[in-house]
Amino acid sequence: MESIYLLIPGKISNSFSDIIKKATAGYNQIIIKTFEDITDLKNKKIVFAIELDECGFNISLFEILLKLRKKGNDSLLGSSAVIIIQSPSELFTKNIAQRIIFLASLMGCRFPGHPVVEATNNLHNFITWQKIYNLSLKEIYQKQAKELVDKLMDEKPILIKNPKMLVLHSSSFKTSNTLMLWQMVKENLKIKNLRELHVENGTVVDCRGCSYKTCVHYSQEKSCFYGGIMVKEILPAIEDADCTIWLCPNYNDAISAKLMAVINRLTVLYKRVRFWDKSLFSIIVSGNSGSDCVAEQLLGALNINKGFRLPPYFVLMATANDPGAIRKIKGIEKKAVKFARNIMKEFKN
Repeated sequence: MESIYLLIPGKISNSFSDIIKKATAGYNQIIIKTFEDITDLKNKKIVFAIELDECGFNISLFEILLKLRKKGNDSLLGSSAVIIIQSPSELFTKNIAQRIIFLASLMGCRFPGHPVVEATNNLHNFITWQKIYNLSLKEIYQKQAKELVDKLMDEKPILIKNPKMLVLHSSSFKTSNTLMLWQMVKENLKIKNLRELHVENGTVVDCRGCSYKTCVHYSQEKSCFYGGIMVKEILPAIEDADCTIWLCPNYNDAISAKLMAVINRLTVLYKRVRFWDKSLFSIIVSGNSGSDCVAEQLLGALNINKGFRLPPYFVLMATANDPGAIRKIKGIEKKAVKFARNIMKEFKN
């Protein structure tokens, strides 16, 4: 039986320890408590079991991640991971989970869709689940933690032949460094079925926030309250695609409003379609800094929340301010080629 590599650093409460013991029961476990316990973590099944303190920290966790980073950008290559994370307050779980996924991806780790079970103070984040399960909050927490570990151990990523690729952007070809970088990547992709959609100004209205029942109704009708290009083109294209690449220039350390509106409107599709077999990639260009902020926002929305699978090295990032400056970055063409090859590894030749 394949072993679980259980990263459970720092001070752990008895209650959290009990959750993790039951979630990993039945599997052979190799426990990593500190950076000194790290051996080879390539081609492994990894569970990050993280309990945060009142300030949202777990110092031992980041010591482990730092040591892995120093071992090289391939220190987690071939591995898959999930996260069970608990906080003594209503804060920090999502933020730290996003950071773990971002850093692990840079080291070659992949994550399945919905890779996180988070528990906030008093387990209030599980209250909505009581509408589905006739269980206590703790029982729901335990159930989801166990199911997450089982999903990790059962996961066998399937390589898709003749993939359909969708590229989403909201930028201008004349001035966008992000689109210029995409063109470098595109030239090195061997994809026959590739579609690019430009989300133009005024074409996508942000989510109205319909009630659950109303959203389900529109979902069953393959529609949405506002209709328009989202219903006619974007949602069908995302549903049809095996892989979606989001081209995200950094807007105040965030995804642009137009692309964020697309993500928010995805809920109506999410009600009837599972995204677990759809890969997520991104190209992010910042004028000065902050590409990590955008990447974490994107993976938080689409991998953690909506359930797109996250391949290793899912994002290509660069810093370029003036129009065309991306072309002057030393070695950028090689990075584009490498990123294109990484995308192609998700598919059969």
